[in-house]
Amino acid sequence: MSGQSLIKLEGVTKVFLTDEVETHALSGIHMDIRQGEYVAIAGPSGCGKSTLLSILGLLDSPTDGTYVLNSRPVQGLSLPERARIRNREIGFIFQSFNLIGDLTVFENVELPLTYRGMPAAERKAAALEALEKVGMGHRAKHLPSQLSGGQQQRVAVARALAGKPAVLLADEPTGNLDSKNGDSVMQLLADLHKGGATIVMVTHDTRFARHADRTIHIFDGRVVQEQVEQA
Repeated sequence: MSGQSLIKLEGVTKVFLTDEVETHALSGIHMDIRQGEYVAIAGPSGCGKSTLLSILGLLDSPTDGTYVLNSRPVQGLSLPERARIRNREIGFIFQSFNLIGDLTVFENVELPLTYRGMPAAERKAAALEALEKVGMGHRAKHLPSQLSGGQQQRVAVARALAGKPAVLLADEPTGNLDSKNGDSVMQLLADLHKGGATIVMVTHDTRFARHADRTIHIFDGRVVQEQVEQA
Protein backbone atom coordinates (compact mmCIF):
# COMPACT_ATOMS: atom_id res chain seq x y z
CA MET A 1 0.00 0.00 0.00
CA SER A 2 2.73 2.47 0.97
CA GLY A 3 6.32 2.98 -0.07
CA GLN A 4 9.45 4.36 1.49
CA SER A 5 9.59 6.88 4.32
CA LEU A 6 8.54 10.35 3.18
CA ILE A 7 8.30 12.19 6.51
CA LYS A 8 10.31 11.29 9.61
CA LEU A 9 10.21 13.20 12.89
CA GLU A 10 12.49 12.29 15.77
CA GLY A 11 12.16 13.93 19.17
CA VAL A 12 10.43 17.03 17.78
CA THR A 13 9.65 19.61 20.46
CA LYS A 14 8.07 23.04 20.11
CA VAL A 15 8.24 25.58 22.93
CA PHE A 16 6.60 29.01 22.74
CA LEU A 17 7.93 31.77 25.00
CA THR A 18 5.54 34.56 26.02
CA ASP A 19 6.11 36.92 28.95
CA GLU A 20 8.73 34.55 30.36
CA VAL A 21 6.21 31.70 30.34
CA GLU A 22 7.14 28.51 28.49
CA THR A 23 4.34 26.72 26.65
CA HIS A 24 5.28 23.24 25.46
CA ALA A 25 3.11 22.82 22.37
CA LEU A 26 4.87 19.61 21.29
CA SER A 27 6.96 17.29 23.46
CA GLY A 28 9.15 14.60 21.90
CA ILE A 29 7.12 13.72 18.80
CA HIS A 30 8.30 10.66 16.86
CA MET A 31 6.53 9.98 13.56
CA ASP A 32 7.16 8.10 10.32
CA ILE A 33 4.86 8.63 7.33
CA ARG A 34 5.41 6.62 4.17
CA GLN A 35 4.76 7.48 0.54
CA GLY A 36 1.18 6.71 -0.41
CA GLU A 37 -0.12 6.73 3.17
CA TYR A 38 -3.22 8.58 4.36
CA VAL A 39 -2.62 9.63 7.96
CA ALA A 40 -5.00 11.50 10.25
CA ILE A 41 -3.67 13.52 13.19
CA ALA A 42 -6.47 13.70 15.72
CA GLY A 43 -6.98 15.27 19.11
CA PRO A 44 -8.92 17.94 21.00
CA SER A 45 -8.54 21.67 20.41
CA GLY A 46 -5.26 23.00 21.78
CA CYS A 47 -3.50 19.63 21.83
CA GLY A 48 -0.75 20.70 19.38
CA LYS A 49 -1.97 19.13 16.15
CA SER A 50 -2.04 22.40 14.16
CA THR A 51 1.44 23.28 15.48
CA LEU A 52 2.61 19.88 14.27
CA LEU A 53 1.07 20.46 10.82
CA SER A 54 2.81 23.87 10.63
CA ILE A 55 6.15 22.17 11.27
CA LEU A 56 5.40 19.45 8.69
CA GLY A 57 4.55 22.21 6.18
CA LEU A 58 7.76 24.19 6.94
CA LEU A 59 5.65 27.13 8.12
CA ASP A 60 7.31 26.81 11.53
CA SER A 61 10.47 25.22 12.92
CA PRO A 62 10.84 22.82 15.84
CA THR A 63 12.61 24.03 18.97
CA ASP A 64 14.43 20.69 19.11
CA GLY A 65 14.50 17.41 17.24
CA THR A 66 14.94 16.42 13.59
CA TYR A 67 12.61 16.50 10.59
CA VAL A 68 13.52 14.58 7.44
CA LEU A 69 11.40 15.18 4.33
CA ASN A 70 12.08 13.06 1.24
CA SER A 71 15.40 11.87 2.74
CA ARG A 72 16.54 15.45 3.41
CA PRO A 73 16.87 17.06 6.88
CA VAL A 74 14.88 20.31 6.70
CA GLN A 75 14.78 21.73 10.22
CA GLY A 76 17.89 23.90 9.70
CA LEU A 77 17.24 25.24 6.20
CA SER A 78 17.24 28.94 5.34
CA LEU A 79 13.92 30.75 4.77
CA PRO A 80 14.36 30.85 0.94
CA GLU A 81 15.14 27.12 0.87
CA ARG A 82 12.10 26.36 3.01
CA ALA A 83 9.89 28.48 0.74
CA ARG A 84 11.18 26.64 -2.34
CA ILE A 85 10.45 23.23 -0.80
CA ARG A 86 6.99 24.37 0.31
CA ASN A 87 6.20 25.49 -3.23
CA ARG A 88 7.43 22.31 -4.90
CA GLU A 89 6.88 19.45 -2.48
CA ILE A 90 4.00 20.40 -0.16
CA GLY A 91 0.36 21.03 -1.05
CA PHE A 92 -1.72 22.86 1.56
CA ILE A 93 -5.48 22.54 2.05
CA PHE A 94 -6.75 25.03 4.63
CA GLN A 95 -9.99 25.07 6.61
CA SER A 96 -10.76 28.60 5.37
CA PHE A 97 -9.97 27.83 1.68
CA ASN A 98 -7.61 30.89 1.41
CA LEU A 99 -8.65 31.67 -2.16
CA ILE A 100 -7.95 35.16 -3.54
CA GLY A 101 -11.30 36.84 -4.13
CA ASP A 102 -10.45 38.94 -7.20
CA LEU A 103 -8.78 36.07 -9.07
CA THR A 104 -10.75 33.49 -11.05
CA VAL A 105 -10.80 29.84 -10.05
CA PHE A 106 -8.23 29.09 -12.76
CA GLU A 107 -5.96 31.97 -11.66
CA ASN A 108 -6.09 30.83 -8.03
CA VAL A 109 -4.92 27.35 -9.02
CA GLU A 110 -2.29 28.70 -11.42
CA LEU A 111 -0.74 31.23 -9.01
CA PRO A 112 1.63 28.92 -7.05
CA LEU A 113 2.93 27.57 -10.36
CA THR A 114 3.74 31.14 -11.43
CA TYR A 115 5.93 31.53 -8.33
CA ARG A 116 7.71 28.36 -9.40
CA GLY A 117 8.64 29.94 -12.73
CA MET A 118 6.78 27.34 -14.77
CA PRO A 119 6.21 28.29 -18.45
CA ALA A 120 2.71 29.62 -19.24
CA ALA A 121 1.56 26.69 -21.40
CA GLU A 122 2.71 24.17 -18.80
CA ARG A 123 0.99 26.16 -16.02
CA LYS A 124 -2.29 26.24 -17.93
CA ALA A 125 -2.23 22.50 -18.58
CA ALA A 126 -1.39 21.67 -14.95
CA ALA A 127 -4.07 23.99 -13.53
CA LEU A 128 -6.80 22.70 -15.85
CA GLU A 129 -5.83 19.07 -15.17
CA ALA A 130 -6.06 19.68 -11.40
CA LEU A 131 -9.46 21.38 -11.74
CA GLU A 132 -10.80 18.50 -13.82
CA LYS A 133 -9.54 16.04 -11.21
CA VAL A 134 -11.66 17.69 -8.50
CA GLY A 135 -14.68 18.16 -10.77
CA MET A 136 -14.33 21.95 -11.09
CA GLY A 137 -13.08 22.38 -14.66
CA HIS A 138 -16.43 23.86 -15.72
CA ARG A 139 -16.03 26.64 -13.12
CA ALA A 140 -12.54 27.78 -14.19
CA LYS A 141 -13.67 31.32 -15.12
CA HIS A 142 -15.80 31.92 -12.03
CA LEU A 143 -14.76 33.95 -8.99
CA PRO A 144 -14.66 32.32 -5.54
CA SER A 145 -17.67 34.41 -4.46
CA GLN A 146 -19.73 32.67 -7.15
CA LEU A 147 -19.08 29.24 -5.62
CA SER A 148 -20.49 27.34 -2.65
CA GLY A 149 -18.21 26.51 0.30
CA GLY A 150 -17.82 22.93 -0.90
CA GLN A 151 -16.88 24.12 -4.38
CA GLN A 152 -14.35 26.58 -2.96
CA GLN A 153 -12.72 23.79 -0.99
CA ARG A 154 -12.51 21.66 -4.15
CA VAL A 155 -10.71 24.56 -5.85
CA ALA A 156 -8.37 24.76 -2.85
CA VAL A 157 -7.65 21.04 -3.26
CA ALA A 158 -6.96 21.62 -6.98
CA ARG A 159 -4.52 24.41 -6.10
CA ALA A 160 -2.71 22.03 -3.73
CA LEU A 161 -2.62 19.29 -6.37
CA ALA A 162 -1.54 21.32 -9.39
CA GLY A 163 2.17 21.32 -8.58
CA LYS A 164 2.20 17.54 -8.02
CA PRO A 165 3.52 17.79 -4.44
CA ALA A 166 5.08 14.92 -2.50
CA VAL A 167 2.48 15.32 0.25
CA LEU A 168 -0.91 17.01 0.78
CA LEU A 169 -1.36 18.62 4.20
CA ALA A 170 -5.01 19.20 5.09
CA ASP A 171 -5.86 21.31 8.16
CA GLU A 172 -9.47 20.59 9.23
CA PRO A 173 -10.52 20.58 5.53
CA THR A 174 -14.21 20.17 6.40
CA GLY A 175 -14.24 22.66 9.29
CA ASN A 176 -16.15 25.39 7.43
CA LEU A 177 -18.49 23.06 5.54
CA ASP A 178 -21.89 21.57 6.24
CA SER A 179 -22.09 17.80 6.59
CA LYS A 180 -23.02 17.12 2.94
CA ASN A 181 -20.16 19.21 1.52
CA GLY A 182 -17.84 17.86 4.21
CA ASP A 183 -18.60 14.28 3.19
CA SER A 184 -18.04 15.24 -0.46
CA VAL A 185 -14.59 16.71 0.24
CA MET A 186 -13.64 13.66 2.34
CA GLN A 187 -14.65 11.40 -0.56
CA LEU A 188 -12.50 13.53 -2.88
CA LEU A 189 -9.48 13.08 -0.57
CA ALA A 190 -10.16 9.33 -0.41
CA ASP A 191 -10.22 9.16 -4.22
CA LEU A 192 -6.95 11.11 -4.45
CA HIS A 193 -5.38 8.71 -1.97
CA LYS A 194 -6.51 5.73 -4.05
CA GLY A 195 -4.77 7.45 -6.95
CA GLY A 196 -1.49 7.42 -5.04
CA ALA A 197 -1.50 10.73 -3.11
CA THR A 198 0.17 10.94 0.30
CA ILE A 199 -2.16 12.82 2.67
CA VAL A 200 -1.70 14.07 6.22
CA MET A 201 -4.93 15.48 7.65
CA VAL A 202 -5.52 17.25 10.96
CA THR A 203 -9.01 16.69 12.33
CA HIS A 204 -10.88 16.67 15.63
CA ASP A 205 -13.70 14.61 14.09
CA THR A 206 -13.23 10.86 14.63
CA ARG A 207 -15.77 10.16 11.89
CA PHE A 208 -13.48 11.76 9.32
CA ALA A 209 -10.32 10.26 10.82
CA ARG A 210 -11.68 6.83 9.90
CA HIS A 211 -11.11 7.66 6.22
CA ALA A 212 -7.35 7.43 6.85
CA ASP A 213 -5.15 4.33 6.86
CA ARG A 214 -3.79 5.30 10.25
CA THR A 215 -4.72 7.77 12.97
CA ILE A 216 -2.16 9.37 15.28
CA HIS A 217 -3.82 10.67 18.44
CA ILE A 218 -2.21 13.67 20.13
CA PHE A 219 -2.94 14.96 23.62
CA ASP A 220 -1.04 17.76 25.41
CA GLY A 221 1.64 17.81 22.72
CA ARG A 222 2.42 14.10 22.85
CA VAL A 223 1.49 11.09 20.74
CA VAL A 224 -0.71 9.01 23.04
CA GLN A 225 -2.05 6.41 20.63
CA GLU A 226 -1.79 5.17 17.05
CA GLN A 227 -4.46 3.08 15.41
CA VAL A 228 -4.58 1.42 12.02
CA GLU A 229 -7.97 1.32 10.32
CA GLN A 230 -9.15 -2.11 9.32
CA ALA A 231 -9.83 -2.52 5.61
